[in-house]
Amino acid sequence: SVERKGFISLMGSTNMSYLNPKTVTLIGIPGLEHVQFWIGFPFLGVCLVALLGNIFLLIIIHTERSLHQPMYIFLAVLAATDLGLCVTIAPKMLAIFWFGSCSMAFDACLTQLFFIHALQGMESGTLLAMAFDRYVAICDPLRHTSILTPLFIVRIVLMVAIRATVLVGILPILLKRLQLFQSVVIVHSYCEHMAVVKLAAEDVHISKSYGLFVAFAILGFDMIFVLISYILIFQAVFRLPQKEARLKAFNTCTAHIVVFLEFYILAFFSFFSHRFGHVSPYVHILLSTIYLLVPPALNPIIYGVKTKEIRMRIAQIYILKPDTQK
Repeated sequence: SVERKGFISLMGSTNMSYLNPKTVTLIGIPGLEHVQFWIGFPFLGVCLVALLGNIFLLIIIHTERSLHQPMYIFLAVLAATDLGLCVTIAPKMLAIFWFGSCSMAFDACLTQLFFIHALQGMESGTLLAMAFDRYVAICDPLRHTSILTPLFIVRIVLMVAIRATVLVGILPILLKRLQLFQSVVIVHSYCEHMAVVKLAAEDVHISKSYGLFVAFAILGFDMIFVLISYILIFQAVFRLPQKEARLKAFNTCTAHIVVFLEFYILAFFSFFSHRFGHVSPYVHILLSTIYLLVPPALNPIIYGVKTKEIRMRIAQIYILKPDTQK
């Protein structure tokens, strides 16, 4: 705690510059240093739920042949992405909260930055792929299997991964080219793009502008097309003659709608508050950390509760074990 306060006072009281720094310092949640130790415990709980839930989801989808369908394959990709986010963020963040391990190699910081934003991009692209799957299943059900073939699914997943990797991969390259920094203290609990950009003592217009472009090229693009998909889905659902058919069609989408809303609402709040907002630093950092860690914990719970096939498989494993051999 004394060490962190020293860094903060150093940051505010001196004009010294840093040339090609080898290490940076993450201070965690500014203003809440005195309670960070205790904040770490609920975050650990959320991470454990996310890890266990997503691993369990991957095992169920892999072992249950009836779940080898496009929707569940995309759900498995989402689970793998969520696992990646937890593994990328949690260890260093908890080390800061519990052990005061604030120092981090600059290259390791850029690596963490890349994986966080690339995995966010993959999660967004996977949500779009899931929306497209629901659109085809409800609006053109007879062609669902002929459109979403295994090869087509593999191509979508590769496109989502390549898009995120290429677009996000340029962010750390632009940051690596910067040489002069006004500070090496990152006011955050993990290496986030804008938090690192703000350290520079050089012109960072290109990095800022490209960061905005990546956000809108991935999150903005995906959100628009997910919304279009659901407008078309709702139009098709409300045209169904029977109430039971409408409810059944709508029920297949509810889990995805909840996940879509939690992801994009938190994402855009975090994004805009960092660039344009006047939110207290500790509020922004708490919410941006929640945005990255809570959806991975909620996603397997939401899909487990709302998806009949997954519920049945869980019941077989835990309640009807003798029947699993049938």
